[in-house]
Amino acid sequence: MIVRNFADFLGLGIPELVIIMVILLLLFGGKRLPELARSVGTSVKELRKGIEDGAKTDDATTKHDA
Repeated sequence: MIVRNFADFLGLGIPELVIIMVILLLLFGGKRLPELARSVGTSVKELRKGIEDGAKTDDATTKHDA
């Protein structure tokens, strides 16, 4: 479900995603691809955490100033 929504967001279909995955496999190889996926996942997780922390800080600042 997430992949479908993400693909819709980018305007990509299943054939395009398959082509991108094949290119990534050729560029990075089968051994490094899982490591790369974990790294991207960790980066996304940290980015979301930072955005949430920033929103909480903004809310606290707004309540304090009012």
